[in-house]
Amino acid sequence: MIHYSTNWMGPVSMNWYRERNLTVSKTVVQEEDSKITSRKKGDIYEVEEITEHWAGGRIDIRGVPNEPWGLEYGLAPMHGEDWNALGDYLEELTTEELLPYDTLIEQFETHYGKRIRWAE
Repeated sequence: MIHYSTNWMGPVSMNWYRERNLTVSKTVVQEEDSKITSRKKGDIYEVEEITEHWAGGRIDIRGVPNEPWGLEYGLAPMHGEDWNALGDYLEELTTEELLPYDTLIEQFETHYGKRIRWAE
């Protein structure tokens, strides 16, 4: 049987999120003295947070005859909710024959009930 799973690889750069206006700055008050920085309880500072999570990487494929290290399909960044749903779907999926990439994505979207939101 052939098994499929997602393998997250990014995006890991804050610049990727900044370029898409997916960050926000927030003011934070230090709740207690930090053990790893010079911040003290009550210090006020700014943090940049991601407002919408995205994920990309690949689909790892195991169990393909004559492919001892398996195969993989690349995955462009997609909305984090879609990534999580795809991972859950693939975790339960086994096939006797290798599914082509397009077929795999189409079957997932049918199961999911909506199209994947791919990054621009």
